[in-house]
Parts: sequence; structure tokens; C-alpha cells
Amino acid sequence: MITGIHHISLKCDNAEDYRRVKEFYLDVLGFTIKREWPEGMMIDTGGGLLEIGNNQAGIRNIGALRHIAFRTDDTDAMTEKVRAAGYEVFMEPKNIVFRTEPEYPARIAFCYGPLGEEVEFFQEL
Repeated sequence: MITGIHHISLKCDNAEDYRRVKEFYLDVLGFTIKREWPEGMMIDTGGGLLEIGNNQAGIRNIGALRHIAFRTDDTDAMTEKVRAAGYEVFMEPKNIVFRTEPEYPARIAFCYGPLGEEVEFFQEL
């Protein structure tokens, strides 16, 4: 029986990528390390883990991961935080409504992370 997502994995090609990824997810987004070992770490996102590997020289495109969405209580503040840290925001904060019953309103924004991964900030309204 599946009980939820345990972790999402990102792989770094070199030490500089690993440093930038660690800085982005810890210093900019404010997550904490749950476990760390010589080849990587697990970051606690509050609703699951993000595994960051630092030993993947020669990585290639694998799979079809579209983006990572983080639940937040302030999409606008998170957007400004990543922008101030020098990361590209490619979708400014905006309100959306999923046409479900009942409707599901949210405020979202997207930026690129240090490895080019798409990161979404998702605020339920």
C-alpha cells in the first residue's frame, strides 16, 4: 500500500552544482538537512524529502519530471526571496482556479533552481 511520496531525487554533476543546490534549498528556501552522507543528503521539505546526490558525473536527461511544487503560505514572498538570491522567476505569482467541484483556488509562481529544475510555489487560497 502506498502511503505518500518519500522523496524526490536530484543529481549534481560536480561539486559546484552541489554547493549551489545546497545553498538554494537550505539558505534561500529555508529547508533543513534531515540526513547527510559523503555522496549526498536528504532535505526535509515538511511534506516529504528531497534527495540531493553529489556524485553523478556525466548525468544525462532521465525521465519526465516536470517540476517540484512546494506548499507555501506566501507565494509572493517566496518569489521575491528566490529573485533576490539571483534565480530566474519565469512565471510571476498569479491566481488560478482548478475547475473541480468544489473549485480549488491557488496562487502559484515558478522559478528555475540551480540545476535548471522547475520549482513551483503553491499557495492554497
